[in-house]
Amino acid sequence: MNNFSDLGLDTTLVNAVSDLGFSTPTPIQTETIPLLLDTDRDILGLAQTGTGKTAAFGLPSIQLTDLKNKHTQTIILSPTRELCIQITKDLQAYSKYTKGINILAVYGGSSIDTQIKALRRGVHIVVGTPGRTKDLINRGILKLENIERVVLDEGDEMLTMGFKDDLDAILAKTPKEKQTLLFSATMPQEMLSITKKYMRNIVEIKVSKVNIGAENVEHHFYMAQARDRYETLKRIVDINPAIYGIVFCRTRRETTTIANKLSQEGYNADALNGDLSQSQRDDVMGRFRKGSLQLLIATDVAARGIDINELTHVINFNLPDEPEIYTHRSGRTGRAGNKGIAVAIINTRELGKIKQIERKSGISFTQKLIPTGKEICQTQLFSLVDKIGEIEVDDYQIEPFLPTIYEKLGELTREDLIKHLVSAEFNRFLSYYKNSIDLNVSKNERSKRGSANHARLFINIGKKDKLTPARLMGLINENLDNRDFEIGKIDLFKTFSFFEVDEKIAEKLIDALTGKEFEGRNLSLEIASEKPSRRRSNSGKSKKRRDYKDKPKGENRTTGQSRSHRKGPSKNRRSSRKKRHY
Repeated sequence: MNNFSDLGLDTTLVNAVSDLGFSTPTPIQTETIPLLLDTDRDILGLAQTGTGKTAAFGLPSIQLTDLKNKHTQTIILSPTRELCIQITKDLQAYSKYTKGINILAVYGGSSIDTQIKALRRGVHIVVGTPGRTKDLINRGILKLENIERVVLDEGDEMLTMGFKDDLDAILAKTPKEKQTLLFSATMPQEMLSITKKYMRNIVEIKVSKVNIGAENVEHHFYMAQARDRYETLKRIVDINPAIYGIVFCRTRRETTTIANKLSQEGYNADALNGDLSQSQRDDVMGRFRKGSLQLLIATDVAARGIDINELTHVINFNLPDEPEIYTHRSGRTGRAGNKGIAVAIINTRELGKIKQIERKSGISFTQKLIPTGKEICQTQLFSLVDKIGEIEVDDYQIEPFLPTIYEKLGELTREDLIKHLVSAEFNRFLSYYKNSIDLNVSKNERSKRGSANHARLFINIGKKDKLTPARLMGLINENLDNRDFEIGKIDLFKTFSFFEVDEKIAEKLIDALTGKEFEGRNLSLEIASEKPSRRRSNSGKSKKRRDYKDKPKGENRTTGQSRSHRKGPSKNRRSSRKKRHY
């Protein structure tokens, strides 16, 4: 079948789907829609995100609805509020020409009173999360006697999130004579028990494990040291100025940490996880859907229901444990004929996972080199130039200001004006990546960065002093005549920081910065050893050195300075260059 009208759908539905830009049904739609329209058999659909499942069960559910009967006839259960809302919006779009149909989303975090009033007025199709749906059933508000279809979407995820008891409670109260549809990316043992207990005369529909947009998705992986994972993420983002994507993390805490760090460093990013209130989630998703938020840092669960065709990238900050989850993630890009890129950031021990995903899903990965600072600066510069060239000039709006502008900039030559204009927008990248190191590693190589070539320094300023990696690198570059050196890993804490530099310039840098002022603080620098050790004192007695973890002992909680630094470093301390152990 080459079009939706061949599937037996009403003209009103075909026209609505056409308005959305779809003309050819996907494999799961081709198999599911005729079955739903012509039989009452239960359906088990094994399909990934991006295969068109919502239309597969949604279009027939709308067509089969008896509009004269105001009672609920179809219940669709989904694991998250976001997916619940997304399904509802899709069904409303499909039914734009179906007059008189009522579709309602019910989920926690929003007013239950509003949902109760809507149900009492009459709702044909209810899309809900298990918890809120069960609550409304127990209150006697959501009536089940007229239910003809129950759809379980993302069944495996509902079990993962602990909704097994809720699903059992809901299904047990539905009429025995009904049609049950279960859609799932995987088939865990608990899911099999549900099919045996609540489904009969099952038709199983399988589509390719790789999502329908897979041919439009490139799969890349970057190999880095585990400690460089965040820096690698930033470089991937910086080398793609027009990036619009999701960064997947394992935990809620990790999403918050990464989103906060990116925001503090000037990136347009925010977190989406289960710790947010409904209003916060709505705000984040609203900004992301509109494109005003460039990067969404999310967990797998929180990202369910995100259906945006224009995403350019999906980035796996950590690879998931199951290959199917990677496929699920990558299915969020490369949609509606658009090209997309799925990225994995891995270390040398995770190559086996890449091979496993390739073997199980048929995906082919390409290893990419982590961009260098020079490559990023070049890309960003040319992007800026293109952006300036494409800006539409409104002569009427700027005309009153031109005489003053000409007066202020009249002495600049054409070449100087271009340099000033570009530098005003571009200096952040030049400063940050001036002496950046190569982060690439191979499975047979260690990082090019080695302790034999780099010294680790302590500096007595940190986040409390508004220090960022970019400002630290700028501070270093401003105070050294010779800039032909590399700056390694930077670790920022509240009132102090560590950073790595070429050991050849370590002493010179200490001399150059010590005693200088930054945000009202006199700077103090010392060489820090990588590991705590025991050293002999002059008397020959063994003395245990301090082991600095998160904060040096003796730090003054008010000033943020250690007791030995309150009046600045002494000449003896600077000349002896004693190593501090952290």
